[in-house]
Amino acid sequence: MPASDLYAVADFCLIPMGTGESSVAEHIAECHRILEKSGLTFKGPWSEVSKAIHDCHVAVHAKGAPRVATDIRIGTRVDRDTPVGDGNNHKVKRVEEILARDKAAVS
Repeated sequence: MPASDLYAVADFCLIPMGTGESSVAEHIAECHRILEKSGLTFKGPWSEVSKAIHDCHVAVHAKGAPRVATDIRIGTRVDRDTPVGDGNNHKVKRVEEILARDKAAVS
């Protein structure tokens, strides 16, 4: 990852619009396929995360959606190193440790 490329954790909501169908499941499945091919789990270098979202837009348009709206939330941090692929694992582990400690104190 280039030094200028931030490690990013993202979540996004992609909404195909104007399809003329009551279901957009096929469109969302196509986006999911794109994300699987990218190997990203909504975290990684900023450039790769944003490219994956871009590629979802391209794929959903190719499936026939004339418009696509997306809400995106991206978090970055530079105050400490986050190993690529680690993402929020350390946060989840820390919460699990606190809950285990609380459970042990009650027992």
